[in-house]
Amino acid sequence: MENKSGFEWFIDAFKNFADFKGRSRRKAYWYFFLFNILISWGLLAIIIGVGLESLSFIQTIYGLVAFIPSFAVAVRRIHDAGKSGWFLLIPIYNIVLLCTDSEPGINKWGPNPKNPQIDMVDHLVE
Repeated sequence: MENKSGFEWFIDAFKNFADFKGRSRRKAYWYFFLFNILISWGLLAIIIGVGLESLSFIQTIYGLVAFIPSFAVAVRRIHDAGKSGWFLLIPIYNIVLLCTDSEPGINKWGPNPKNPQIDMVDHLVE
């Protein structure tokens, strides 16, 4: 099991920003979501607090930078639940999938990110 802090999960999403083929744990998705919201709201609070709404472009730039990683980690999260990433486009059901536990074992998107070594050993034994 990986022992990462929430911020490390957030950074991992940016490191894997172009990976739409693997799987991501719930923890990885929801920590990314949490830190993304905190940073967005923090930037907004600073901009409003300083009274320089003309600096709102900073929040816009952050939103554009975070868009692809947030989309990629969500697609990988849905893959982990055993569904196609296209289900992200279905309102309400996508939230259910984002909250659903990992599909046990290896699925067509790779080994379970919770226990990838165990899954690979089980796969080799079969």
